[in-house]
Amino acid sequence: SRSLCTVVCKWTYTSDGGWDDSFWKMIGLEDLVKDKYKKIGNHVLSPGESVGKGLMPEAAKDLGLPEGIAVAASLIDAHAGGLGVIGADVKGHNLPCENQPITSRLAMICGTSSCHMGVSETPIFVPGVWGPYFSAMVPGLWLSEGGQSATGKLIDHVVRGHVAFPELQSKAAASAHSIYTYLNSHLDLIKKSLPVGFLTVDLHVWPDFHGNRSPLTDLTLKGMVVGLTLSRGLDELALIYLATIQAIALGTRHILETMEAAGHHINTLFLCGGLSKNPLFVQMHADITGKPVVLSKEVESVLVGAAILGACASGDFASIQ
Repeated sequence: SRSLCTVVCKWTYTSDGGWDDSFWKMIGLEDLVKDKYKKIGNHVLSPGESVGKGLMPEAAKDLGLPEGIAVAASLIDAHAGGLGVIGADVKGHNLPCENQPITSRLAMICGTSSCHMGVSETPIFVPGVWGPYFSAMVPGLWLSEGGQSATGKLIDHVVRGHVAFPELQSKAAASAHSIYTYLNSHLDLIKKSLPVGFLTVDLHVWPDFHGNRSPLTDLTLKGMVVGLTLSRGLDELALIYLATIQAIALGTRHILETMEAAGHHINTLFLCGGLSKNPLFVQMHADITGKPVVLSKEVESVLVGAAILGACASGDFASIQ
């Protein structure tokens, strides 16, 4: 069995038309078309549908789980995170998305790279944003998927490559904090009376060190830093760290503005993933996009998404919604 999510998002399948013979022929993989696509599978299930007769004896033994327990058709990892966070209950927090359909929300899965997932009731074609994919994340809704090729990886690259990194490492270790908690508090120390964001008024990062996925879709783009001085201490490391986070948030704003210009109506961001645990990253996204940012109580949103699929496959719930 194949998951509709995977074959729609990655393999040009559509829920109404199935496989596209002409595509496989065009790219020289016409042998996959043989025997009704037997090689790559032609039994496609919606995420959360029950697969086969549940867990087989051998797998059950290896996993220490009961034989026959329900197995759900899966979601791609980022899509499971999107599902795990986009339907969060926001009652009583005065958010603009309260009592609005989930089409007013953008789920951001922020890790090594980042995914920006928005859903709509009708297909919206957004330049430089993948999709729209029908039922690929939330059944019955179209998914638009933007992304940034390097985010957590970029922050790491910039911080660890700086000449003051050994000093940062030893000071963070001495204060029993992570390097990022230490950097955030160091920025608070040097900001004086202005908000922290203004520290980088003369320092600018273009964050496409690994090309641009959305919305420019240009893999040849490279990164850039403007405003460097001869100073090379901990202050300068903290500033380039801040400018990199701001650049990533500005990239998110670029994706958002492109989605909204195409017809999406998004008023709230829902963040999950490793970077959502960094308060500075979250705050800069709120400041730069001008939209409230929601974090769910359960930080492992990908696991929540997977659990929702399991709860549907078992029959405990009638639908993902």
